[in-house]
Amino acid sequence: MEEQDFINAVAMRAKVSTDQAATLTGATLEILADRITAGQAEDLAYQLPDALADHLRRPVGRERAMPFGLEEFVRRVGDRPNVDRALADAGVRAVLTTLREAVTRDEFENALAQLPKEFSQVIEPVGAGGGRRPGS
Repeated sequence: MEEQDFINAVAMRAKVSTDQAATLTGATLEILADRITAGQAEDLAYQLPDALADHLRRPVGRERAMPFGLEEFVRRVGDRPNVDRALADAGVRAVLTTLREAVTRDEFENALAQLPKEFSQVIEPVGAGGGRRPGS
């Protein structure tokens, strides 16, 4: 999936402008990188365009995942610079759903396995939102 296609999908799902979608995407991917292991974040990054992948790459020395739930995840996204807190919840949902469509099923499921079950409840079902998953 190309970067602009990813951003457009997030914008459509979250019902925000593409500028807001780009900001929400970067913030969500950066917080996701904090929440999952560095190796898993790198595996996801490998399947994304460079501009999106850069948000998943952590500095050397920060390989450990930080444990927190969905509510804290959304709060952290909302606390990022230039993110409208009122849009953080919809943005996180949109970005995670779009990420599921942008990477292989195995990589997404491996990442999701590192998150509390509540995360899977905010991701749209396959086929919702007009996108398609690779290999389907």
